[in-house]
Amino acid sequence: MNRQAQAAVLFLTGGAILHAALTDLYLRYVKAGLQPLLVAAGIVLIATAIATVWYERQAERVSDGDADGDGDGRQAARTSAGDGPEPEQHHEAAADTDTDTSRAVDAAAEAPARTADPDDHEHAHAHHEPRISWLLVLPLLALILVAPPALGSYSAMRTGTALQKQPWGFADLPAGETIRLNLVDYAGRAAYDHGRSLDHRHIKIAGLLALDRDGTPYLVRMALSCCAADAQPVKIGLTGRIPPVLRPDSWLEVTGTYTAKQTKDPVNDGIIPFLDVTEVKPVKAPRDPYDESWNG
Repeated sequence: MNRQAQAAVLFLTGGAILHAALTDLYLRYVKAGLQPLLVAAGIVLIATAIATVWYERQAERVSDGDADGDGDGRQAARTSAGDGPEPEQHHEAAADTDTDTSRAVDAAAEAPARTADPDDHEHAHAHHEPRISWLLVLPLLALILVAPPALGSYSAMRTGTALQKQPWGFADLPAGETIRLNLVDYAGRAAYDHGRSLDHRHIKIAGLLALDRDGTPYLVRMALSCCAADAQPVKIGLTGRIPPVLRPDSWLEVTGTYTAKQTKDPVNDGIIPFLDVTEVKPVKAPRDPYDESWNG
């Protein structure tokens, strides 16, 4: 991979990162707060690619100029050589040259014949960069051609719940019989506040549907600390009026009431509270599929 190919890979990588950062695509990989850093990284990569091409062009121009200068020097040397010595000096120089030539012929005849070394031909060629460096293009193609979806039910049911540390406290809920809560907020209140602030309230929660091996439905939101690599789910079990047909990875808005029912997460023994469902309706997936309100 030469410098121009490296510059092309840098440019395409920077362009792909910049495209993801200026659209909602980056939300599948990192938290929304990291968008400025992604924009800066894309700009730096593009600028580096342009600078690489510019310096490469400058180096080629300098080398071409040096080659032209050497040619002019050789031409000048040949021109100056035309002003030869005087005739008498010329004959003496010719005689010395004939003597040196005869000595060289005799030495060559006495020296053993040298066999041709095949490595000489190979070393005559320029060394090429290892072809394995082209594997650096694969992550770029994956980023451009294969944009994976956000983490879903498969990852959620194979990762232990992030609800393992009791919050310091809970804010007061707004007045009203029906309130809309974040899934993480409800899970924390149901698990550690024993539903004291949730009694006699109808609660609306949106989340991703997941099913365990027994078919028990869960409402899930993936919580990020930094990026999708450290994502952990917060899960709520659903009981009550559950639709007979459920499709994993679909987004639902459920309305229900608090129930004291709980279970243990089979992955890490974390608490999974339940919600007694009274109504279920499908909703569109949110712009940010990950819940950022969890700091546990």
